[in-house]
Amino acid sequence: MISINRNNKGVLTEATGKRVQKRFIYDSDNPFELSRGKFSDFLSCRRCFYFDRVLGVKVPDMPGWTLNSAVDDLLKKEFDICREKQIPHRIMLESNLENIVPYKDDRMEEWRDALRRGIKYRYKDSNITLKGGIDDLWYNTEKDEIIIVDYKSQSSARPVTAEDYLSSIYHESYKIQLDFYAYLFLMNNFRVSNIAYFYVANCRKNEAGFNSKLVFDETLVPYRLKTHWIEEKVDEMINVLNSKKLPDTNPFCQNCACAAARSEYE
Repeated sequence: MISINRNNKGVLTEATGKRVQKRFIYDSDNPFELSRGKFSDFLSCRRCFYFDRVLGVKVPDMPGWTLNSAVDDLLKKEFDICREKQIPHRIMLESNLENIVPYKDDRMEEWRDALRRGIKYRYKDSNITLKGGIDDLWYNTEKDEIIIVDYKSQSSARPVTAEDYLSSIYHESYKIQLDFYAYLFLMNNFRVSNIAYFYVANCRKNEAGFNSKLVFDETLVPYRLKTHWIEEKVDEMINVLNSKKLPDTNPFCQNCACAAARSEYE
């Protein structure tokens, strides 16, 4: 997709392809924050990650997922009502999770704010602070543990099952997301359940018509967390940030392929 540069008022502005704000460009002498999204970028393509965070080359913006965001916002409102009353949400009751309630903490809005705040952890003795913005936390009243939860909305003709959902290659990044969040909370000394959940809202395609509404089926997909691998990859990421050498092209990366194809005509 071709992305045209505009400011926040919708006025066309020159696209430089470079990041302007210094806080987004790595400096080994100063504290530097890296989000869950940038960690995922590193796992996908080290070369593009290096261009972005070290050299300040900005990739084109992607459009916002406004319908998905609307589902997230509405779910948060529902769970916040239950959070205030400390009662189970309907999905918990339907899933025989009567001992679970939304986690109540004054820092919830901070942890949800992926852009500006989020849950943070200063990584070992490095200058790197890892951070991520969660969708929700639940609380197991019997085990005194928090549960990491991520909302996902989609539209599929097939009913959602845990086996199909977790086996999809396109959901591997979702698992990384939950692993990363769990790691951050563990490093902040929280007791974290080894089972997290995807709250999947699947929009029905077989309705008779639109009729000014979308109908969703809701499914809880349990996921057994794996955090043992994260520190090894974070160490590798820091080594890449501190390297003076541009990583090799990733043969499977479309951004790398586009850049290489363009260079043939320049």
